[in-house]
Amino acid sequence: MYQYEIGSVLTSAGETLPVGSAVLVLLTSEELAQGISVSALQDILEHTPSARDARICKVETRHGCLCGSIVTPRSAKDDVPIAFGYLVSNGRVVLCDDTGTAHAMIQHLIREDTQTGGNAGGFLYAFLELLLAKDLHHLQTLEEHLTDIEDQILDGTIEGLDSEMSGVRKEAIRWLRYYTQLGDMVCTLQENELGLFQDSELRQFRMVEKRVGRLENEAQTLREYGVQVRELFQAEIDIRQNRIMKILTIVTTIFLPLSLVAGWYGMNFTGMPELTWKYGYPVVIGVSVLIVLFCLWIMKKKKFW
Repeated sequence: MYQYEIGSVLTSAGETLPVGSAVLVLLTSEELAQGISVSALQDILEHTPSARDARICKVETRHGCLCGSIVTPRSAKDDVPIAFGYLVSNGRVVLCDDTGTAHAMIQHLIREDTQTGGNAGGFLYAFLELLLAKDLHHLQTLEEHLTDIEDQILDGTIEGLDSEMSGVRKEAIRWLRYYTQLGDMVCTLQENELGLFQDSELRQFRMVEKRVGRLENEAQTLREYGVQVRELFQAEIDIRQNRIMKILTIVTTIFLPLSLVAGWYGMNFTGMPELTWKYGYPVVIGVSVLIVLFCLWIMKKKKFW
C-alpha cells in the first residue's frame, strides 16, 4: 500500500496521511480483500472496486462516493490486463491496481511535478491524461502495421497474413470499445452529481472528453481501414482463384479436341483406313499438334493470357 498527499503537486505521505489535505491511497486487490485499515478512509475503503474484478470502464454513485473501474486494451509483462478500480470522495482518492502500472504512473507524476490542484479532480485529470499520453502513437503503429499488410497483399505475398490481419483488426475493435466506455465515464464525471468537483476540474474533464473523442475517431478510422484491408485480402484471393480457374479452363479447352480424336481412333473399326495406312499414326500426331497450336493461337488472339 502507498499513501500520497494531493497538494499543488503529488507527494509521498509515508506511513501517516496528512490531516485536512486531499489524499491518495494505492493498494492491491489482495490488500483490499484482506480489509486493510486506513484511518482516513474507514467509511469508504470497503466500497472500492477490486482491480481483478474490473471488466469495463465505468463510474457509479455509491454510498456518497464515485466508484468504478478502468480496463485498458494493454497488458502487463505477464499478459495480465492493465485494469484499475477507483473510488473518489470529498478530497479522497483510492486506486486499486495489481500490475504496478498505477504506481509507475504516480511516480512519473511526482518526478515531473505535475500540477494536481490540491484536490481529487485535479489528480484524476492528471492520471487520465497520462493514461492517454501514448495512445495516439500506439494507434499510429497499428495503422503502419495494416499498411505493411496491405503492401504485402498488393505485392502478392498473402500467405500467412490472414491470422495476422485478423489480430490487428480485433485489437482496433478493442481500442474503439475502450474509448467509447472511457468517454461515457468522463461524461458521467462531468455531471458532478455529488458536487465533488470544482468548475476548473469540470473544464479539465471536458478537455479529457475531447481528447478521448479524437482518439475514438482515430480508432474508428483504423477499424474501417482494417475492414478495407480485409476486403482487399479477400479480393486478392478471389483473383488468384480466378487465375487458377483460367489456367484449368485453357488446359481443358486445348485437350478437349484431342480427347475427341482419341475417342474416334480408339474405336478400332475395321473400316477405318488409317488403321492399315503406314503413315496413319504420324499423321494423327501431326493433326493433334496442329490442333494444340491452333487453340493456343486463338487464345492468344483473344488475350486469354
